Amino acid sequence: MDSSQITTGPIGVFDSGYGGLTILSELRKRLPEYGYMYIGDNARAPYGTRSFDVVYKFTLQAVNYLFEAGCPLVVLACNTASAKALRSIQQRDLPRMADPTKRVLGVIRPTVEALDRLSVSGSVGVFGTQGTVASRSYELEAAKLHPDFRIYTEACPMWVPLIENGESGDPGADYFVEKYVRALLAPHPDIDTIILGCTHYPLLYPKIRAAVPERVKVVRQGTLVAESLADYLLRHPEMDVRLSKDGQCEYLTTEHPDKFGEMAGMFLNETITARNVSLT
Repeated sequence: MDSSQITTGPIGVFDSGYGGLTILSELRKRLPEYGYMYIGDNARAPYGTRSFDVVYKFTLQAVNYLFEAGCPLVVLACNTASAKALRSIQQRDLPRMADPTKRVLGVIRPTVEALDRLSVSGSVGVFGTQGTVASRSYELEAAKLHPDFRIYTEACPMWVPLIENGESGDPGADYFVEKYVRALLAPHPDIDTIILGCTHYPLLYPKIRAAVPERVKVVRQGTLVAESLADYLLRHPEMDVRLSKDGQCEYLTTEHPDKFGEMAGMFLNETITARNVSLT
């Protein structure tokens, strides 16, 4: 087919709530020419404590919505969705779809791929939601890509509520940051790199950085995912030609648009206008 006849669409970006905006921000910095469509399933967030079946169901609904809206490629900008739903969608659902050439990518594999550039000791810590930690996705991916590495995870169930309630900068958040930092590092003093394995956590970065010894790197995923996507599109020109390059970004939420706009502005430091959608 002549390239002029190819229908193009935006890159879909999905998160259970607001955290994926930290990924979207880095994608737009690294790949500003592309169009984007972001969905936050804010009405049903958080996903971190939900079962595998529920996270899979909700994530597939979002992926289907984005595909139907014209997105040829969807990025799950959510560690929990990447851990609990990505593999099933890639292996079971995509081959059955009307257009099986569409693609869904996650945030865990690009992060793990970069570990050999980040860690010298091979001892890596990961802060994540209960769901991500329970899935053992970081350990499993590292075993395939870096079998000599040691991955230690710590669930941080209080961090997302603090962030989404606008308390990430408050002094009261210090206690919960220091609590989880101690829980991770005290039994594993050889850790030299910590991954913020939830896309909300960059909003707590200043407090986490202050609580972690200077010798330990604290890594936010956004730039890693953006670099990985740029590389993916270079290696897959057949997908690149299907993506719109108008530099536009549309924001969708399953919650009230005004509430989303207010919270999203906190994540992106800009004024956001969103519209409401239903994924069911």
